[in-house]
Amino acid sequence: MTSKGFKINELGERNKVAIEPKVYVDQTPRAGFTQYAEKLNGRLAMIGFVSLIAVELITGHGLIGWLTNL
Repeated sequence: MTSKGFKINELGERNKVAIEPKVYVDQTPRAGFTQYAEKLNGRLAMIGFVSLIAVELITGHGLIGWLTNL
């Protein structure tokens, strides 16, 4: 039995030990060809493509021309 975060034993006394929360472990795989990995890969590709277009608009050169002028 619990009462406001304290455990009550069979004698009706409150225990000063707090109730421990249940541990949650995420079982979804994060490596390999998973849906999570594919979404992350697609989002990073979109960021890279937009960044490449921004570099071309700002500098007036393509990626290869910009890298050779460094």
